[in-house]
Amino acid sequence: MGALTRAFRNVSRRRMRALLVIIALGFSMAIMISIPAGIVANQKATQNLTENFNSTISNIQEGINKTATLIECQTSSGGGMPSGMPSGAPSFRFERTEVFVNETVGDEIRSIEGVKDVVPFLEKSSNETTSETINSPRGNFTISRPVYTIKGVSLNSSFIDNYSILPTNITAGRNLREGDSGVLLMSSNLTDYFEVGVGGKVEIHGEPFTVVGIYEPADQSRTETRNVYMNISDAQTATDLAGKISVLDVYSKDVSDVDGIADVIKATYSEFQVTTYKDRLANLENMQQMYTQTLNNAESTLSQTQTVATQEIGIAVVATSLIVLFVMLYTVRERTKEIGTLKAIGFSNWNVMSQFILEGTLLSLVAGVVGIAIGSIAAPILSELLLPHISLFDSQRSFRPSFQSANSGATALRTASAVPDPQIMLLALGAAVLLGVLGSLYPAWRASRTRPAEAMRYE
Repeated sequence: MGALTRAFRNVSRRRMRALLVIIALGFSMAIMISIPAGIVANQKATQNLTENFNSTISNIQEGINKTATLIECQTSSGGGMPSGMPSGAPSFRFERTEVFVNETVGDEIRSIEGVKDVVPFLEKSSNETTSETINSPRGNFTISRPVYTIKGVSLNSSFIDNYSILPTNITAGRNLREGDSGVLLMSSNLTDYFEVGVGGKVEIHGEPFTVVGIYEPADQSRTETRNVYMNISDAQTATDLAGKISVLDVYSKDVSDVDGIADVIKATYSEFQVTTYKDRLANLENMQQMYTQTLNNAESTLSQTQTVATQEIGIAVVATSLIVLFVMLYTVRERTKEIGTLKAIGFSNWNVMSQFILEGTLLSLVAGVVGIAIGSIAAPILSELLLPHISLFDSQRSFRPSFQSANSGATALRTASAVPDPQIMLLALGAAVLLGVLGSLYPAWRASRTRPAEAMRYE
């Protein structure tokens, strides 16, 4: 009865040990699957980032070239978000002092020699505000800012046809046109806030308007892109700013006239911030430098990631081999008496050796299947934990700029999802079998060399 009990205990211990070994080997295999998947995902993300950045620069360059004769004049405004906030400050109100001037200024500027056209705008923040949590290296805090911006546009057919004064990416309804009044064009990221679509009614500063169109903004990640466009006279009435404007687009007759006109505006109208073609080119150069640095950071970190990945895969391979080796050594030791019995009844050295190699191989094969199952589900998590985090920006900066304006795909690399490649899975399964064979060789050889007489005396 005691011998039978011991036999059951031995079988139970073997099963438990086999299960634990399979789980351990399975996680090792999952790591071998997940790390290459993470590397491939980051490589694709880096490639997409490069393409998006190049596309952004190209689009901006094209836009600048089309506006060589444009002089942007915007009224100065004080306040805004500081470059950094102390970690102890839990909240901050985004306050902006908006400045407005008489629209007669546009007529005065139109009389400057070399000026072809002057297009007036009225931009006014909404009374409604929203709270937003900002994550920065110095801590997290909450800011309050206007929900949207009112854009009053001069709906002159000549302006509409010849200049870019209205959004073009209309996704529903229609654009604004000459003669429109009491209607507005809304950015798509405001439809949920107002809970309306085309044909719906909204109140702007207490005045009723009908939504005639919805457009897709270039960058939905920034509050400034939440706009409602309307006739400038409607905007002036709704905001109690009759006869006031805040922005002028001044067009020169020739590119050679731009600098002279800009100098006159700067000297005469100190309330305006003046931006010319040269200023936009300088901003583009700064952006290119920032993009280049960003890509260099991404490539450098990706190289580091690949080095770490190689080391971790090597560790996983060694760990798998050692696990199989020690488990099979223990199995040989535990089954010494059984080996002696097999040899006593006629089993050859090769029979004994092949049996233990087969057991090690089957154990690794099952573990490989378990590893593939784990890796298929947990590859994004495992690659995130095991690979270095890719930071695109200088960690000392208080805020990280967004590059989503040109393409929403140009985001941080870690958003790329690690999906195991079927070929990698098959390779991992083959590696599991190979490691099982290699790890079982010495224990199997040792078992085959066991003498029956010595084995029968083993307790």
